[in-house]
Amino acid sequence: MNQSSPQTLTVEIIEALESCGVDRDQYQLHDYIDVEALEQLVAQSSGPVEVRVTVEGIQLAVMGNSVEIIDSEGGCSGEQ
Repeated sequence: MNQSSPQTLTVEIIEALESCGVDRDQYQLHDYIDVEALEQLVAQSSGPVEVRVTVEGIQLAVMGNSVEIIDSEGGCSGEQ
């Protein structure tokens, strides 16, 4: 399994939010999730992991190698 590096995972989350029109100045990611804990969970997982989080009304599924937009108020969807 090719897992993203922690820094890349954070960037993927931010890019997914931006693809839905959420500017990075609009929110503080750490207000929604403990980024360090999420990175550790994904990095130390021996199997598939999926964590769902909602940021600014956009529900994301964060997995070891991707970030997927599950649902959003604006109707955007896709995989980062």
